Amino acid sequence: MKIQILGSGCPKCKALAENTEAAAKELGLDYELEKVTEINEIMTFGVMMTPGLVVDGEVKVVGKVPSVPEIKEMLQA
Repeated sequence: MKIQILGSGCPKCKALAENTEAAAKELGLDYELEKVTEINEIMTFGVMMTPGLVVDGEVKVVGKVPSVPEIKEMLQA
């Protein structure tokens, strides 16, 4: 599973990365976490607001930091 965090490294982006990593570990997933910080690359996903969460190429979250349980649901879907 490829998980991407879209954002410049702001506090919300870091919180999203931490929550996502915690959720993936709790689920015992085999995953790769990538932080995408380049604004042009972020825009290729159609994301105009950060942070963003992309799972296997599908944008799941834009502009907010979901809780660990919410992220676990997204990763299992």
